[in-house]
Amino acid sequence: MAVYAYVRVSSTDQNEDRQMIAMEQAGVPEGNVYIDKQSGKDFNRPNYKRLIKRLREGDILYILSIDRLGRNYEEIQNQWRIITKEKKVDIVVSDMPLLDTRRDKNLLGTFISDMVLQLLSFVAENERENIRSRQAAGIAAAKAKGVKFGRPVKEVSDEFAREVELWAKKEISLEEILQKYDMCRATFYRRVRELGLVNRRKR
Repeated sequence: MAVYAYVRVSSTDQNEDRQMIAMEQAGVPEGNVYIDKQSGKDFNRPNYKRLIKRLREGDILYILSIDRLGRNYEEIQNQWRIITKEKKVDIVVSDMPLLDTRRDKNLLGTFISDMVLQLLSFVAENERENIRSRQAAGIAAAKAKGVKFGRPVKEVSDEFAREVELWAKKEISLEEILQKYDMCRATFYRRVRELGLVNRRKR
């Protein structure tokens, strides 16, 4: 029997310390803790996959909370089944004692665990949808106030417009313009199109 833990944060700038402390308190060896720093929308995560391959019958897997496992209702249910039924590994959800498959392996215990799992996995996905809705609402509100998203548009001068005309007449090279204005080719052509400076370079 080996003891493992799975830790997940949604992005590289988030801190996993709270989860790591909980895993240390549970007695999980540091080398058996698998960490992913990405969204919980699906299970296409490199270290989660490595962990699943390493699990063997009789092992124990700790996670701090069900949303650290994932935020997709159906996939949480499916992964839980794979781990507990197919691989015959026990799962312990640290902040929810009812989700400890080592306990009450009778019919009633299994029923209670399944009900709690369904409720919590539903809550996890619902929260994910709420986050997406709040983000969309926030972006819409910001756009309504004139906030622009994406890369800032490079401002161009009248001189740039004149030099584009010279380029169109093949009197100066594209490299000269790119170097002078610190532009890449894609930006140059985009700015030319946006400003309607030339429709087609003369051949």
